[in-house]
Amino acid sequence: MNLIVLFADTLLSTLRDVLPLAFVLLGFQLLVLRQPIANAWRVVRGFVYVLLGLALFLMGLGKAIFPLGEVMAAQLTNPAFIYGAAASSITDVQWQHFGWVYVFAFAIGLATTLAEPALIAVGMKAEQVSGGAVSAWGLRLAVSLGVAIGVSIGCYRIVTGTDLWLYIMVVYVIVIAQTMRAPAMIIPLAYDSGGVTTSTVTVPLLAALGLGLAETIPGRSPLIDGFGLIAFASVFPIMSVMGYAQMSRWLELRRKRNQQQKEVNDAL
Repeated sequence: MNLIVLFADTLLSTLRDVLPLAFVLLGFQLLVLRQPIANAWRVVRGFVYVLLGLALFLMGLGKAIFPLGEVMAAQLTNPAFIYGAAASSITDVQWQHFGWVYVFAFAIGLATTLAEPALIAVGMKAEQVSGGAVSAWGLRLAVSLGVAIGVSIGCYRIVTGTDLWLYIMVVYVIVIAQTMRAPAMIIPLAYDSGGVTTSTVTVPLLAALGLGLAETIPGRSPLIDGFGLIAFASVFPIMSVMGYAQMSRWLELRRKRNQQQKEVNDAL
């Protein structure tokens, strides 16, 4: 019974959130464009599916995803796991003691991003529009590696308690430098790739991981230190995608130079 009540409350809350979007779309369609809605019943059915899916998704976040991230963070920072069975508390926070936290952060960042529906859609469209010049799988892998590295560094920041702005400032200086050197074709895609990573699969797990980590490490504030992983997950893919494009261009130029050199040697 409690589950049914929770689902009903979540469904009503979701309906309140989605109704403004529905009113905007209907208003423009009927009042501005003055066109009837094509396949009206299909649209209504899809709207119902969206409501049910969002409600179930939000319930899943509260019942499974957030608790799972917090439990994993608590287990990985358990003193008995870090120092040995005899330890009962974290007495000295040293970043090198939390190696498994960084490994888990890398793995979860890689896995969630590879499974991110928004990134899959962007990769497919990029490959289609570029005529195969941009590989959908290559783009997904580059973005996922960027998120994985960024989340690992973000967890290191939480463990050490250093200021978030220092990391973000350095990272954006690198992004600006890369933007001036990267192929023009890849720059807009790289910046969009940073946005699509912060979607339905990645954000809940990373938020839960950051909050759980900040709550279990002495001297860390969940409000100040627990948030910020999403920022790392957004900016590092920009670097990795532009780096992927720059590396691909360098390898292609190297291949062409080797081919030209071979032709010259053969001619001699």
